Amino acid sequence: MKNTVYLTRKAEFSASHYYHNPALSPEENRRLFGKCNNLNGHGHNYTLEVTVAGEIDPTTGFVLDLKKLKEVLNREVLEVFDHRHLNKEVPEFANQIPTTENIAIAIWRRLETKLNGAKMYRVRVYETPDLFVDFYGEP
Repeated sequence: MKNTVYLTRKAEFSASHYYHNPALSPEENRRLFGKCNNLNGHGHNYTLEVTVAGEIDPTTGFVLDLKKLKEVLNREVLEVFDHRHLNKEVPEFANQIPTTENIAIAIWRRLETKLNGAKMYRVRVYETPDLFVDFYGEP
C-alpha cells in the first residue's frame, strides 16, 4: 500500500504593490480599489506556505529533500519577490494586478516544474495574519 505524505515549507517575504487596471479610468480604479490604488504602493509582510505531496523515498525517508526545497524557494520566489515592488520589478505582474490570488498562482507556476520527485499540492499566501489565499493548481 502506498502512502502519500504532504510536506509544507514556510517562508516569509516583504513586498509592496498597488492595485490598478489600466483598462479602467482613474475614477473607476479609485472606486474599485480604494486606497490600494495608490500608485506609490503599500507593503505587506507575506507568509508563504508551499505544500508538496509524494511518497516517502525508502532510501532517504524523505518526500523531498528539505535542503533542495529551500534552495528552490529561495531562488524562484524569495530572491525575486522579497523587498520588491511587485508591479514594477516582478515580470509576472507587468500586465497583471498583484493580488494575493495572483501572487499564489505566480508562485505555483514558478515552482511546479522544479521539485524533483514531489508534486505541488498547495500554495498558501498570507497577506496579513487573518487573510490568505490557497491555490491547488489547475483543475
